[in-house]
Amino acid sequence: MFRPKETELSHPAYRDPVHDGATDPTLVRHRTTGEWWMFYTQRRAGLKCEGVEWVHGTDIGVAVSTDDCRTWTYRGIARGLEYQPGRMTYWAPEVIADDDGTHHMYVSYLPGVRDDWLGDAHLLHYTSADLLHWEFRSLLDLDSDRVIDATVHPLPDGAGWRMWFKDERDDSRIHTADSPDLYTWTRTAPAATDQPQEGPTVFRLAGEYWMITDNWKGLSVYRSPDLENWTREPYQLLAATPEGHHAMVVEQGASAALWYFTADEDDPAGRRSVVRAARLEVRDGALVCDPDAVAVPLAAGATPWYRGGKTK
Repeated sequence: MFRPKETELSHPAYRDPVHDGATDPTLVRHRTTGEWWMFYTQRRAGLKCEGVEWVHGTDIGVAVSTDDCRTWTYRGIARGLEYQPGRMTYWAPEVIADDDGTHHMYVSYLPGVRDDWLGDAHLLHYTSADLLHWEFRSLLDLDSDRVIDATVHPLPDGAGWRMWFKDERDDSRIHTADSPDLYTWTRTAPAATDQPQEGPTVFRLAGEYWMITDNWKGLSVYRSPDLENWTREPYQLLAATPEGHHAMVVEQGASAALWYFTADEDDPAGRRSVVRAARLEVRDGALVCDPDAVAVPLAAGATPWYRGGKTK
């Protein structure tokens, strides 16, 4: 069996060739071609500005890998997301596939280009059959006018879907909403209220559910037996400088691949960022992330169906 050498995973795994500010990655496998597609926030790292305009007015970048995530080719920006005319802000896409092959994107939307972190924010829902062309479905009503950073996971026993998101109106705590069909969502109970944080990702590994969040000091870890009750673990992942931020996980049987972004160590301004991959596994009951371990190639048949499933 072919096994990649350590050097075959380049570090960083991906840089945005236009603005050099790739953040908030999510990966999904194309059901027809078997390619891996990465969607991410395309921060404008080189923009000259006094405030934080460079993290606003952002598009959703797209990169594609034909060699199981060893290398990536930039494919431009996601098309069809223009919710309103003019330059708007799109952040943190979550892309999954349902069992009929439809892809769903839940993306954070902020009107305009802002010079601060204030103002309304919402989650928009789009669908696509091919990952290229996106059609608007709805602005989600989640009983808050400042929600961002959605992640979605199926509930046990086919009971529907659950979404986790950051509610900035509740001091940036993680809240949830449930859906029977990925189209209609009803806000449910809070999931993690012990600290401000963002960028949740939820997955199953070693027989338990896990949630990783970004608390701006690396990644916090929560554990749950049922997706209802969460306990925070007494450790952080990727807390060494430069810290890991806003991650997502692709399950691979007994281990997983953690995709996250981090600051470019050679950028004094702290704007440039890169997407990296690391191996994630459970050892002695704890979630362990080794940023130097090979996390690719991704095992195509081992990914959960809602992240892309098997090719047709």
